[in-house]
Amino acid sequence: MHLHTLLLLNYKNFDSATFEFDQKFNCLVGNNGKGKTNILDSIYHLSFGKSYFNPISLQNIRHGEDYFMIEGGFVREEKTENIVVGMRRGQKKTLRRNGKIYDKFSEHIGFLPLVIVSPSDRDLIVEGSEARRKFIDSVISQSDKGYLAHLVQYHRFLEQRNALLKYFAANQTFDAKTLEVYDLNLDRLGAEIYLKRKEFIERFISIFSDQYKAVSQTEEGIGLNYESDLNDGNLAGMLKTNLQKDRMLQYTSVGIHKDDLNFSIEGFPIKKFGSQGQQKTFLIALKLAQFHFIAEKSGIAPILLLDDIFDKLDDNRVSQLVSLVNQDVFGQIFISDTHADRTQEIVNQTGKSFKMIGL
Repeated sequence: MHLHTLLLLNYKNFDSATFEFDQKFNCLVGNNGKGKTNILDSIYHLSFGKSYFNPISLQNIRHGEDYFMIEGGFVREEKTENIVVGMRRGQKKTLRRNGKIYDKFSEHIGFLPLVIVSPSDRDLIVEGSEARRKFIDSVISQSDKGYLAHLVQYHRFLEQRNALLKYFAANQTFDAKTLEVYDLNLDRLGAEIYLKRKEFIERFISIFSDQYKAVSQTEEGIGLNYESDLNDGNLAGMLKTNLQKDRMLQYTSVGIHKDDLNFSIEGFPIKKFGSQGQQKTFLIALKLAQFHFIAEKSGIAPILLLDDIFDKLDDNRVSQLVSLVNQDVFGQIFISDTHADRTQEIVNQTGKSFKMIGL
């Protein structure tokens, strides 16, 4: 699978731009502020129906304009696929495949598998559990439609249960039977999601361990530990036990929406005890493991976006990373960098085809 053409209209800093790409390496080079990351984000947008860096859709429209549009021409399993995502002020965003509008964006997830490696990935280490849950969900959802459907349903029932708890508090009333309807659905869906997440971690950790060793060239002990309320029992029982607490807080305090993924190195939290180099290596290995997991499940090599990562790594790790992504299992790769000479020297070493795009 690869992207051969990209058209941007009023997207972020671009008024109108068209690009043609190589099937292997595509290098976006230029000074900061020229739009290298925005091009990568537009490709991400075509895959997920949203921006990786700014989830507020209106803010992706170029200043002073009324709409934006991104159009991509792909080849997937020897078939041409035209994907268009666009939004006009005051209207809903639309996503089209070969001219047909998706009823739900979730129907598109996984059709164009993609992995991005970016400096903003540091949020996975330094931010709260929501960032790490989103990472888990993003990886699983690209190869499991049922998981994504259960996840959407779970959060819908969660929002409704929380709204009901607020209603009870505001009106000084309580209806156990009505609340039980939401509890039963959260228990059913939560159990499905928990099992999928647990199975994912069990497979993912071995892939991740291999990738960390390959990038770091060390035998450092690294760990991924899945934390969930459901490790200790079923959700239905926990919802009953925590009912009074939930009524006081006016939200649901237990469930898979509280899950977390703990990152460690040599048995210690990498957030506190990992060096900057170890943290960068950890994150890159995490994303490469994501790539291999999705490729294994879908049978398609995801597009790989490498955003401004050469500035963050020493020469040895850069060489090792390029060696890894030059393997045949990897397909199309996009690289953004501020140094054209450095990037060209790096891709020259691969012996593969490439295209330099100056901005």
